[in-house]
Amino acid sequence: MALEYMQLFYLFILTVLQFTHSLQPANSEPVPIPTDKLLVLTVATQQTDGFLRFMQTAKYFNYTVKVLGMGKEWKGGDVGNSIGGGQKVRLLKEAMQNYADHEDLVVMSVDSYDLIFAGGPEELLKKFQQANHKVVFAAEGLVWPDKRLADKYPSIRSGKRFLNSGGIIGYAPHINKMVQQWELHDNDDDQLFYTKVYLDPLQRERLNITLDHKSQIFQNLNGAVDEVLLKFGTERVRARNVVYDSLPVVIHGNGNTKIYLNYLANYIPNVWNYEQGCGVCDNDLFDFTDIKDYPSVTIGVFIEQPTPFVPEFFEKLLTLDYPKDKLHIFIHNNEVYHEKHMQKLWVQNKNVFKSFKVVGPEENLSQGEARNMGMELCRKRESCDYYFSIDADVVLTNTQTLRLLIEQNRKIIGPLVSRHGKLWSNFWGALSLDGYYARSEDYIDIVQSKRVGVWNIPYMAHIYLIKGETLRNELKERNQFVLEKLDPDMALCKNARQLTIQREKDSPSPESFHMLRPPKGVFMYITNRHEFGRLISTANYNTSHFNNDLWQIFENPVDWKEKYIHQNYSKIFTQNLAEQPCPDVFWFPIFSEKACDELIGEMEHYGSWSGGKYTDKRISGGYENVPTDDIHMTQVDYEKEWLHFIREFISPVTLKVFSGYYTKGYALLNFVVKYTPEGQASLRPHHDSSTFTINIALNSKGTDFEGGGCKFHRYNCSLESPRKGWSFMHPGRLTHLHEGLPTTNGTRYIAVSFIDP
Repeated sequence: MALEYMQLFYLFILTVLQFTHSLQPANSEPVPIPTDKLLVLTVATQQTDGFLRFMQTAKYFNYTVKVLGMGKEWKGGDVGNSIGGGQKVRLLKEAMQNYADHEDLVVMSVDSYDLIFAGGPEELLKKFQQANHKVVFAAEGLVWPDKRLADKYPSIRSGKRFLNSGGIIGYAPHINKMVQQWELHDNDDDQLFYTKVYLDPLQRERLNITLDHKSQIFQNLNGAVDEVLLKFGTERVRARNVVYDSLPVVIHGNGNTKIYLNYLANYIPNVWNYEQGCGVCDNDLFDFTDIKDYPSVTIGVFIEQPTPFVPEFFEKLLTLDYPKDKLHIFIHNNEVYHEKHMQKLWVQNKNVFKSFKVVGPEENLSQGEARNMGMELCRKRESCDYYFSIDADVVLTNTQTLRLLIEQNRKIIGPLVSRHGKLWSNFWGALSLDGYYARSEDYIDIVQSKRVGVWNIPYMAHIYLIKGETLRNELKERNQFVLEKLDPDMALCKNARQLTIQREKDSPSPESFHMLRPPKGVFMYITNRHEFGRLISTANYNTSHFNNDLWQIFENPVDWKEKYIHQNYSKIFTQNLAEQPCPDVFWFPIFSEKACDELIGEMEHYGSWSGGKYTDKRISGGYENVPTDDIHMTQVDYEKEWLHFIREFISPVTLKVFSGYYTKGYALLNFVVKYTPEGQASLRPHHDSSTFTINIALNSKGTDFEGGGCKFHRYNCSLESPRKGWSFMHPGRLTHLHEGLPTTNGTRYIAVSFIDP
């Protein structure tokens, strides 16, 4: 009878439980874990750039983070390249003893040097609950560190199969039970330890462990870079795994994926998006407001190959808006050709700066040695706050460049400069597997300023600013620019971004682990928040002429125009700055003073003036009806460049003043004429063999010569006061019979072209 009562009692209890369960919604979810029940633990012995970035993302999402090991010596080896990391487990073991009895506390242990948060605590805890296990490890597609263990992993239908110890989340008692088993050395491998725990079926069941196979919580990038893309939202940016259609909360740049993590972290979570632009560019700026004592800067200038427009480079450098008594100048000139420029610079500016040091080609320094020398000057001088390195092929157009770079307050930062009209710039957005150029997804948008901000990049060159304290700490070794067979800038960037020194493939012994250098991982940034300038091309720079920059009209057209075209040229079109002193004779500015002087200098250096003879083998037929004492552009190999000048700068003026006429911009005769009282002083009346003629005054009346000018007989009109750098344009045939008026003193030079013959 008692047995029957017991059976009826159990049946009653079962019925009540089934009824209670039937009252609950079919899709009910567990009660959310409060965010104050989440604790993030990370191990970091130094505040590297990667660590500071990790903390910034944690702060953005309001994570509670406890840092273990800060300030202590790292003895866990080079976990980025070989086994190691046991120190992390030991520190976690010690910390977890304080939380062993906190059954409702969720603990997440993650790396920090190469990891960022992409989602908040609420999302993280929800996904942890959905995993329905007490402990969840990150997963990856590559087995490490012992490939022989691959077959012992449980089989899965899909997803990442292998454990990664860079991300762990679980209830505190279960995490504690696991790490209390650690009895190894600091330089033993943390991932191998966790792997053996997971691969033990009894331990896996007892601790209720699983892996995040489909990257719901943890996204390890190693072996999965092609799976992860940016997903832009209105307020923040996420990383999306396109294989599993997941939005991971934690992004881990393990293995050789640090550069791709840096790319993702240029956007995630709130660094940059399309709606708001850069969300962090104004954080932690250096404030120049009311500053009395400006930071001391050592400027290293490098001329390593023949470079066009060097005098103009120094002119722009001298106009930097920064106290000259705070600037120390170091110049390495590796080219004998530029010694004349250096001598002039030295004479004019040796007492302008706090110090001025020039090392010339006679020292026979390599690029790397010279750059090491310049950087060492700042490193050794404790008062040096910044080192500003600039190559002579950089055209700085922003006088505030130095202040703007200092203001951003980064360890290493460079201004974006690129070649005019091209995608060639001073940075790379990504690297290939062999460490050379690869184009990042955002490279073009950054170069073209479609995305504006401050960008973490793997390589920069030509121009950059480095904090003095960075040179005396992370980059304290003198030889930063010589590494393997890399060029100097690549060597510097590799030294800066590498987390540790390179080692042999075989793991070091436990005794030698402590000898490894601490991690560097210095971030390098490029900013395009302002227009800073451009790069010029040094390719094909021929130094065989007297004034070689004249030939740069094709290779560097913007700089050629800036140097050689009159500053008021554009006013011809905007303000009608074209005078008409005689009927259909138009007078307008075209050449700068430098253009006039250098063209004269080039011709005088050549020296073979024709003498104004009728017999002239330079022209078809060998006879000139109205000869002048001249040198043809073809004689100095300047014909091609001169014709391009006509098409680019004379043709637009022709269309404006002779409305409806479209010139071909072609001329058979282009030459410079010299008039002197003792030689050829004037030119008899004549017509030109052209549709129209240009006549450019190359020097100044009253200063260089007396007399001169041009008289148009049909209109009895003379132009007797030519202005240096101005041209007059007139029809050549039929209507404009003209003569060259006598030069009575000095030497008069003009450049002439008979256009559209």
